[in-house]
This record gives sequence, structure tokens and C-alpha cells, in this order.
Amino acid sequence: MIVDVNAFVGCYPFRRVPGSALGHVAESMARLGIDQGWVSHLPSVFWRDPMEGNDWLLKATSDVMAMVPVPAIHPGLPGWEAELDRVVRLTIPAVRCDASFYGLDPVGEEVHALVRACAGHHIPLLTAVRLEDGRQRHPHDRAPELAAADVRSWLRADAELRLVVSHADRAFIEEVHFGSTPSEASRVWWDVSWVWGPPEDHLQLLLETVGVDRFVFGTGQPLRLPEAAFAKLDLLDFSVDDRDRLMAGNVHACLSRTIERQ
Repeated sequence: MIVDVNAFVGCYPFRRVPGSALGHVAESMARLGIDQGWVSHLPSVFWRDPMEGNDWLLKATSDVMAMVPVPAIHPGLPGWEAELDRVVRLTIPAVRCDASFYGLDPVGEEVHALVRACAGHHIPLLTAVRLEDGRQRHPHDRAPELAAADVRSWLRADAELRLVVSHADRAFIEEVHFGSTPSEASRVWWDVSWVWGPPEDHLQLLLETVGVDRFVFGTGQPLRLPEAAFAKLDLLDFSVDDRDRLMAGNVHACLSRTIERQ
């Protein structure tokens, strides 16, 4: 089984992104053999109220068996607690918050309140370090990238938080992992979409030093070519069992909210 924890649907505001419609992403998943995709609503990352995209996302993915929605929560807006209470009762694997894109202080009380609320609901929190390489970002796209210290502060804010971080590179992952206690490091999972494969072999090194159990599969599509995530895994020197754990086993065993669509 293959679970992609990092997929988006919808238009990107700063450039044309082919294949971003829900049907196109579903076709891509089927072509690549992805059994389940955790899908976020890309346009609402940039909206003043990203929670306004949740209803569309929930409805649009309800008819696509391979897609499970990841609703957004903005803890700086009124009513976010009620929205979180509503969506956690639905068939979702996680909620997302991209604090820097929302104009929030990642280590401020608002975000820490969401961290504690997610921990209380036993729902993983998904966040992205970045969405694009800084060299190709539009001049109006000025949201700062997430810092490793921000992630460490979330892990320390509540001992029950489970965190999935996408679009992190080797340096970011090492700074968080080796700067955290073993207990803290055991509650964060990293997707592989932004980690270099050969010839740098950053992913190979991280699997050996940080451990396979800390990684989950993510493509970042449609902002990134999903084939790239598969290619870097094909070039790794690791066992079939380890590959299975990274592709889906870690999601099933550790995040525990993986959705079985009926």
C-alpha cells in the first residue's frame, strides 16, 4: 500500500500549475499506484480565512475513494475551536495549519493553543516548512519559512502532540531531531518530498541516522512532480520491509488516524 500524506488540489495563486484540479490529481494517484492521498485545499492556504475552504474540500473528496481531506484550522480567527470540533468528528486523518502563511507567530499563544487542542483531540497536525523554493517564489509571496525552533516549540508545548511536517530538507530535519529529546523526536514524522536523493543522498543518510520510522511518503503534488518522490526511493539502498514502512506502515502504526474509506 502507498499513502501520500502531502497532496493538494486547487489553483495556486502565484503561477500556473498544470494538473491541480481534483480530477487530475486523482488520475495521477491512480497512475502511480497511490492507494490513499491526504489532500489539502491549496488556494485556501493563502486566504484570509483558510477554514472557508474546508466544506468544499470535504464535499469534493467525498466521492473519491482514494482521497481523504485534511481541513485547515486558523487559530487566530474566531470560531476555530468550533471548526476543529466539527472536523475531527469526520473521516479525516489530520488537520493542517500553515502559521507563517496565515500571518501568525509560529511560537505565539494562538498556535500553541491549536497544538494543545490537536493533542487533546488525538488528531495529528500537518504543516509545511515551505511550498516553493525561495528562488522561484513570486515577489508578493513573502510568507517566511517555518523554522526548526518553531517545530521544537510545538513538540514541547504538549507531550501528546503528533506532528507531520512536509517540505523539510535534511538540515531542518537534523536540527529538529537532534535538538529534541527522544520522546519529542518520536512524535514527529517527516515526508520525503523535499529531501534530496542521489547524488547527494541526503535521504539515505537520514534514514540511517534519524531512522526509517520517522519518515512517511509524500509527493507534494501538483506543486512538485510526484514521480520524483518515487524515483528517489527507487535509488535507495534499503530493504523491502523498510520501503513498506515508509510508504504506508509508519502511517498505520504510528499516526493511527489513517482512514479506511468504506
